[in-house]
Amino acid sequence: MVALTAILALGSGLAAAPALADGDPASDVLAEQPLFLPQDANASGAQQAELGSLLQLARRSGYPIRVALISSPADLGSVTELWRQPQTYARFLGQELSLAYHGPLLVVMPNGFGLSGFPGSGSTNGSVLTPLGGEIGRLGIAAAAVSAIERLAAASGHPLAVAAPVAPVGSSSSDPSVWIALALGSVLILAAWGASLHARPLQLRGRGVRSE
Repeated sequence: MVALTAILALGSGLAAAPALADGDPASDVLAEQPLFLPQDANASGAQQAELGSLLQLARRSGYPIRVALISSPADLGSVTELWRQPQTYARFLGQELSLAYHGPLLVVMPNGFGLSGFPGSGSTNGSVLTPLGGEIGRLGIAAAAVSAIERLAAASGHPLAVAAPVAPVGSSSSDPSVWIALALGSVLILAAWGASLHARPLQLRGRGVRSE
């Protein structure tokens, strides 16, 4: 019984260790993906799609970058003491990712940006984001992240030409093909209606002949 108790206690300790060690959710996500976007960031579906497309475009343009949006202390896991310290957290996150990723890293918090892994002068990259610093609260961290990525990529010589979304053909009232399709449809409907009116008297006459 003593031996069995000891084995169970040892097994419980091993099972609890990973949970205690896993204290930073962003590092787990960014080890495999370019974007950490928690639900409490309140990013719309359009903003999520824009961020994903922008990061893919950056990678294809030779400027891979990973981004962590931190909207609340809960997004920091067990390192909540780094809340509202974006630069300190960026350095911490860069160290956490050092075995899996060594490139540019951007952290966005409601009170500012943090940078890690950028070649050259960190102050130069930071100055690129200075005009956005006071706008995060108004824009929201998702929109601020989009602007920051575009500014950093352009400053590094990799401007991102983001294509404007193309509206579906059927959604534009100014597209002449839409009006042509509507006109043809109306003509077909009127023709079918006229044919039905023409055939109805014939059917009635036929019934009259049989009745006589």
